[in-house]
Amino acid sequence: MQDHQSSTPRTSTPRRAPVVIIAGLAAIGLAIGGGVAWWNGRSAAPEANAPSSTAVSPSPQTAPAQQTVQIYWLKTNSDRIELAPAPVTVPTTGQPDATLKAAFETMLKGSPDAALTSTIPQNTRLLGLEAKQDGIHVNLSQEFTSGGGSTSMQGRLGQVIYTATAIDPNAKVWLSVEGKPLEVLGGEGLVINQPTSRSDFEQNFSL
Repeated sequence: MQDHQSSTPRTSTPRRAPVVIIAGLAAIGLAIGGGVAWWNGRSAAPEANAPSSTAVSPSPQTAPAQQTVQIYWLKTNSDRIELAPAPVTVPTTGQPDATLKAAFETMLKGSPDAALTSTIPQNTRLLGLEAKQDGIHVNLSQEFTSGGGSTSMQGRLGQVIYTATAIDPNAKVWLSVEGKPLEVLGGEGLVINQPTSRSDFEQNFSL
């Protein structure tokens, strides 16, 4: 019997291994190429969440506006004592009350200049100050009336009147101690008109 299988030519089956390898290499190549493209894109474009270099910085705080007013000290001129104005810088608030309060607080701390002095007792406190239509109302603590003779009393009275009218020299001054109108000052009995003023001081007192 003839062997038909031996006479029939055998068709060889294609080898698939190289195809699989090639496909795998192609996939790897695509992946690498895509990764390079992605990396290049990331390098070229700025990050979306990165802060912009042109961001506006917060502006520095503006220093408060200031103004200069005169406070009054005493100084010796030859054989007499006289009132001496000295400039002081205080914040500008647009309110006369606040400006004059700042001037008074500075005066009550005492003079930083050895050539200028004050006869207002050290512990005197400003209890209140109001600028009203009828004048400047000043309220001082009880210490204002303590110690000193006639010259000392006149000097401190002049300091208060002139400093209270630093913004308006023609203004009237209503002077109180512990909330009560001050009518007589010191053991010498200096009579104080209510209201008083610069012109009133010049007419009735002499340092």
